[in-house]
Amino acid sequence: MTATRSIRPVTLEGVPALPGLMARHFHDASDYERLSELTIASSLEDGIPYLPTAKNLQVEMDAADGADPVDDMIFVELDGRVVGAAGVERVVRGEVPNYQIWGTVHPDVRRRGLGTAMLGWNLARARVRASREDPLVRVELATFSEDTEVGQRALLAKAGFAAVRHFFLMRRQGLDDIPDAPLPDGLEIRPVTEDQWRTILAAENEAFRDHWGHREMTESTYTTTFNRAELDTSLWVVAWDGDQVAGVVQNWIWPEENERLGVKRVWLEHISVRRPWRRRGLARATSS
Repeated sequence: MTATRSIRPVTLEGVPALPGLMARHFHDASDYERLSELTIASSLEDGIPYLPTAKNLQVEMDAADGADPVDDMIFVELDGRVVGAAGVERVVRGEVPNYQIWGTVHPDVRRRGLGTAMLGWNLARARVRASREDPLVRVELATFSEDTEVGQRALLAKAGFAAVRHFFLMRRQGLDDIPDAPLPDGLEIRPVTEDQWRTILAAENEAFRDHWGHREMTESTYTTTFNRAELDTSLWVVAWDGDQVAGVVQNWIWPEENERLGVKRVWLEHISVRRPWRRRGLARATSS
């Protein structure tokens, strides 16, 4: 459950001299609405199809194992309007502690040094946490950026970050001419029921252990997955071999995002096949 405390100011080094600008820590749950509005404005400016609702942001943060919004997230306001936000989360990937930082600046106040100031806070916060939580242990500092976030990429490169992994957004127009891809013999697709949820996530977790930088699923994974308002497991495709889950495709529809973007879009969020059932065409069959 999200804690609520009095507003605590934050001192940012090198913050731009804009009248009415102030930085503060997280205040209460209403900040998720402000973060949603900020993220949406930034995403629309940068052409990124990620328009999160306040409720989903709160679900993610409330269940996060490695971040406390009260201490690990800051907001920057200009005359009472949130124009910047940043945060730090500790996760473990491949048994290595990983401090993931993030930040976003409203398009109206970009190119004035606010991003640099927030990045400085991120780095300082990650350093403090690492010295306390992972003393004398090798840790990694990581973040992510889209190709269209030109300013952010330049800022990160200047701070010494280098690209080590790339993702591709792939899009298919229409569903009318999908080629037939039958299931391998002995497997069947069954409707997802609530009593299967943990079994399905456990199968995904096992399958993704071969993935680069795997992050072990925890109880927070379960919470963030199944507490989302948009959850519709009738869209999921789960292949079974007897009582064993062989492969999973999580399909999601984000109605508010689709409405804002003016599209009808379904996301194939996760595609996974467990080792014993690989190289038999299962991923193709469950994704088509």
